[in-house]
Amino acid sequence: MLRFLIGTIVNAVGLWAATTLVPQVSLTPYGGEGVWETIGSFLLIGAIFGLVNAIIAPVIKALAFPLYILTFGLIAFVINGALLLLVAWLSTFIGQDLLTIEGFTSEGLEIESLGWAILAAIVMSIASFLTRTVLRVLKIR
Repeated sequence: MLRFLIGTIVNAVGLWAATTLVPQVSLTPYGGEGVWETIGSFLLIGAIFGLVNAIIAPVIKALAFPLYILTFGLIAFVINGALLLLVAWLSTFIGQDLLTIEGFTSEGLEIESLGWAILAAIVMSIASFLTRTVLRVLKIR
């Protein structure tokens, strides 16, 4: 359980870095624009990203193994971007009220296209690597 919580925090930091550095990736906090709502939203989306990476990613990576060989592993960028788009799509279902119109939800993670999702996945990977390195130095696992 502690490992999942730390992974969620690492994913949230990576997601924060992606929304800060990639212009077409944005997160509208659930419940308002306050600091705690923003932190909670990043943690919630980080937990969803962790669950998607734990459940769906191994199946997709096993099925895409021939593509990994053909592209020398570069397909991993596309798969990670597609998984991030899946998380963005799933995040729109969390904050919906009763009177919303499909496609006009204002809360959750928004990514403009697959290209921006691939760039955001790369930024998230780098930020997650740096966060995990800092946690190892501090001896928090």
